[in-house]
Amino acid sequence: MKTIDWTRDELVAYILLFAANSDFKEDNHERNVIISKVDMDTFQEIHDEFDKDNDYQGIQKIMTSLRQHNYEKDDIEILLSDIKTLFFSDGDFNINERIMLKSLERLFKTL
Repeated sequence: MKTIDWTRDELVAYILLFAANSDFKEDNHERNVIISKVDMDTFQEIHDEFDKDNDYQGIQKIMTSLRQHNYEKDDIEILLSDIKTLFFSDGDFNINERIMLKSLERLFKTL
C-alpha cells in the first residue's frame, strides 16, 4: 500500500472504529470514547471512510499509517490502552472483542 494521508488523530479514530466494530455493533458508549479522543469532524470523516472499507483494507491502512507515523512501543501501549477502554465502555467485554484485542496486539508487535 502506498501512503495514507491521515493525521495521528485520524489514525486513532480509524483504529478505534475498527475495534468497536469487532462485535458487529458500535454503540453510543463506544462512539463517546472515540469522540473523547478526536473531534466530531474527524470522527465523522473517518467513519465515512471506514464504512467503505473491508477488513483487509482496514488492516492495510492501519499498518501503513502506524509505520508512517513512526509508532513505537510506548505509542502502541497507549493505543492498546485506549482500545481496552473502548471495549469496557459498554460494560461487556465479549469474546469477539477479546479476539480483536489479541489480534491487534499480535499485529502491532510486527511494527
